[in-house]
Amino acid sequence: MQDMAERLGALSLAEKVQLYIFHTDPVLNLQALYTDRSANYVTPEEPVAGDKVKIRFRTARSNVSGIVFCAGDEEILMDLVESDDLFDYYETEISVGTEEISYYFAVPVGGSGFCYYTNAGILTTPDPEKAFRIVPGFSTPSWAKGAVFYQIYVDRFANGDPSNDVRDREYIYIDRPVHKVEDWYRAPEEMDVGNFYGGDLQGVLDHLDYLADLGVDAIYLNPIFVSPSNHKYDIQDYDYIDPHFGRIVKDEGETLPQWNAGNTDASGYKCRVTDPENLEASNEFFIHFTEEVHKRGMKVILDGVFNHCGSFNKWMDAERIYENRPGYEKGAFIDEASPFRHFFKFYDNRWPYNGDYDGWWGHKTLPKLNYEESDKLFHYIMHVGQKWVSPPYNADGWRLDVAADLGQTEEYNHYFWREFRKAVKEANPEAVILAEHYGDPSSWLEGDQWDTVMNYNAFMEPVTWFLTGMEKHSDERRPDLKGNVQAFWDAMRYHMSRMQYPSLTTAMNELSNHDHSRFLTRTNEKVGRIGSLGAHEADTDVHVEVMRNGVIIQMTWPGAPTIYYGDEAGLTGWTDPDNRRTYPWGREDQSLIRFHRQMIRIHKKQRALTEGSLKDLSTGREGVLAYGRFTGSERIIVVINGSGEDRDVRIPVWEAGLNRKEKLSSLVINTREGYDFSPLMFPVKNGILSLSVPAGGGMVLKASTKEK
Repeated sequence: MQDMAERLGALSLAEKVQLYIFHTDPVLNLQALYTDRSANYVTPEEPVAGDKVKIRFRTARSNVSGIVFCAGDEEILMDLVESDDLFDYYETEISVGTEEISYYFAVPVGGSGFCYYTNAGILTTPDPEKAFRIVPGFSTPSWAKGAVFYQIYVDRFANGDPSNDVRDREYIYIDRPVHKVEDWYRAPEEMDVGNFYGGDLQGVLDHLDYLADLGVDAIYLNPIFVSPSNHKYDIQDYDYIDPHFGRIVKDEGETLPQWNAGNTDASGYKCRVTDPENLEASNEFFIHFTEEVHKRGMKVILDGVFNHCGSFNKWMDAERIYENRPGYEKGAFIDEASPFRHFFKFYDNRWPYNGDYDGWWGHKTLPKLNYEESDKLFHYIMHVGQKWVSPPYNADGWRLDVAADLGQTEEYNHYFWREFRKAVKEANPEAVILAEHYGDPSSWLEGDQWDTVMNYNAFMEPVTWFLTGMEKHSDERRPDLKGNVQAFWDAMRYHMSRMQYPSLTTAMNELSNHDHSRFLTRTNEKVGRIGSLGAHEADTDVHVEVMRNGVIIQMTWPGAPTIYYGDEAGLTGWTDPDNRRTYPWGREDQSLIRFHRQMIRIHKKQRALTEGSLKDLSTGREGVLAYGRFTGSERIIVVINGSGEDRDVRIPVWEAGLNRKEKLSSLVINTREGYDFSPLMFPVKNGILSLSVPAGGGMVLKASTKEK
């Protein structure tokens, strides 16, 4: 074969395929064709310039006469290097330089034709947009691959230090006095941004052992820097942890009297958030916090809000919090001569107190940062990016809020994130950079900007539509998508193909978060929000077994499963703000917590679930999703019945490498009645697994030891 390959090296692809077809089976086994970007088929998985990379391709045994590796104008006949009972494995080796490599595979079909295996599946004609890609030098932190993240909205998780609680009428926020909620279990109000429940970093610290026992690898904190709202996406000071979340050691001044509707007299608030003693004490507490998290083997991810800040921000000072405060310069709202004048885009010259500035989506409470006109601002945010992932703070990465909106143009946006990546990775090479993004992220995932994304398109949305038929805000119901296996795979294949493999393995796979309805509420299949249906309706008619199926998919899908605080305890809620209910301490669904804990342990124990390939095993039976995760030595089968009816299915598990001599043992079986982690045996006959899957049922099965 090697001699023939050398003789025909100058021939075209079509000529090579023709001449290598000495005999062809009458039917090409399309289901057996497989490769991906995992270490099972590409080694090294994250190559750098100068590496030799081995690339593999799988076919049915003795089914084809040759496979051609195609990269640009290069066509290489692959070598048959290994065979087992089911498959032949072809291999070639390529040299990697500094440029991206795009490739696909040509497979002989019949006597004279061929099809193409791409990152989006099998095509009849090659499509460069759907090729596999290798970007030399692009790697994501190894600790983040398959890591279990836990997202915490700090004000609603736990109140560990009542002395730092926001007080009634401490200041005015969006024309309303802020309010301390005394009833921890009260549902959020429709206008909720100025209501505070008292959660803080001490509360998180108090429950680190709970999180470690649950199996959490990384804690992602919604913003914790000085800010007037409970969500803190309107940063007031990027240099300090908010003392309401940290430590208040100096507590002077007063709350506002009933007649006062402005913040110039909010002396208590000014002391709490501008006095250096409180700010330094809060930063010191964060140092202690990260040390304690790291002692338990977990990481800390911070929320970076760099597209906009807040009207309270010390650079703008539209609320006149810093005006005339010792140690602070004049804000851009206060004085045209402010050193921060060009941090923002003003539309006229109405100083002092110029409120005619650019706000994100027109919101004056969210002044958009004007990087293009201020190198000083640009370098300051680069400094912020480095500061918090460096000693002594030692955070382990950034989640980037509305990252694709930053800047006035897309060109500048890409420039900013390239520089941000350089700065952060220089300070901490193991820091992860993950972005909030809706839409195609591919242009930001080229190895020079973000590591990965919050995985809406290739996880949250397809899973939600399949299991519930609901849109992720509970704003729309699509019964035609519930249980629609084809729609699920069409969405997954396309959106996963838009991500580099290092990004896919670290993508945040969420069922819920602070911007969308709780997944458990979506299982009631009701369209609504807190303002239209009320908080109680979010709790009614929910299906915990569907929630458990969501967790099964979450813990067995490629990427980093991310739990939104309280999901594991049965928390419900409509979209923002109702999704920000407090963690139900003392009222937890302990059974659901146990289910999460055990599924996390399965996720971590089975290498196939963190490192394995993914293969669609669904047979087209409406409502039943089936897939395999496998390495060379381990095979996992996942089956989920998303329909409302019992189903009998025959699953071709041979496609995941199981032959007729193997059996499967259950790792978990989920039904409407409950769940069971005790092992039950399921025989495989001629590579087919026959199952009766009850409505709403799901299971994870593992191949047992081969019989002798």
